Amino acid sequence: MRLLTCCLLAALTAGSALAGRSDGTLDLYWIDSEGGGSTLVVTPLGESVLFDAGNPGGRDPGRIHKVATEVAQLKQIDHLIVTHFHIDHYGGVAELGALMPIVNLWDNGLPDADPDGNRQSNWPLASKAYRELKTQRHTVKAGLKLPLRISSGDLLLELHCVLARQLAGTPRFRLRTPTDKPLPAQPVDTSDNANSSAWVLQFGDFRFYDGGDLTWNSEAKLVQPTILVPEVDVYQVTHHGFSVSNHPQLVRALNPTVSVMNNSPTKGSAAEVFATLRGLPALKAQYQVHRNTRPDGTTNNCPDAFIANRAEKCEAHYIHCKVHPEADKFTFSIPAHGHTATYPVRTK
Repeated sequence: MRLLTCCLLAALTAGSALAGRSDGTLDLYWIDSEGGGSTLVVTPLGESVLFDAGNPGGRDPGRIHKVATEVAQLKQIDHLIVTHFHIDHYGGVAELGALMPIVNLWDNGLPDADPDGNRQSNWPLASKAYRELKTQRHTVKAGLKLPLRISSGDLLLELHCVLARQLAGTPRFRLRTPTDKPLPAQPVDTSDNANSSAWVLQFGDFRFYDGGDLTWNSEAKLVQPTILVPEVDVYQVTHHGFSVSNHPQLVRALNPTVSVMNNSPTKGSAAEVFATLRGLPALKAQYQVHRNTRPDGTTNNCPDAFIANRAEKCEAHYIHCKVHPEADKFTFSIPAHGHTATYPVRTK
């Protein structure tokens, strides 16, 4: 096992020689996939991790490619994590792979039948391009630590899977006991959202949480009977801001300084989720990829300065977070609008 791990790390190190710039910062980009998933991480050594790749059809893979190559200066995606098998998360993978190399693909293990149990769908055809993509494939398991590169003397840099296929991993963070009683369960979610993998990225004291489209009952496993996640600095609002996700006890346990919602003009941004976020003691700012243009948008939006795309027919503006080399502060920006704000990293 040790020899296998060493060989894998050597292969990954060689493969990432084509990665982007190395300026000592940790960079996160929320790329507009119109309510899909596409969050790009670039490590201080220029290694890249992409969480999900949006929808098929050219638009989302093209947007990801543009930010990855022109903004983050990448030549390849070193690791692509598909949190679950819904079209707005895995659909753009094959097309992105035609635009730039994808070295490693991490997923829950491609099923033979429709992951939502829909017998009427033609899953073999729908997943054909994804299945045939040439890449190194790995199956995600709870407790997995993705093999990211660091230099001697660098700050701690780790990416942990804390939940996968509704199973929690061995805790890697300080365990905490919840102070409130469990909330009632919601109806069983038979979709693949419930199987989403959830991740905690750590750089020094900075922490970021991405739970894909994980839903309420699965999220509860991270906080009951024991809290298995740490407090974080940045929370990617789960499932685009739907209320079937964002379990209040989990969100309160994460207690972020900043939240980012990868919604669309009419998708996500539920009132219940805004209420949960606004009640957090540590929250200093909320960001959205899109303005909510539904009638409830008068209340369920953050201020314009914190919204990347304010018109329904948007220009695919992205949100950027830069964690400074000492990991003592992080800066959020929306380059298209000139917004920038810096927040302190909380000592854990």
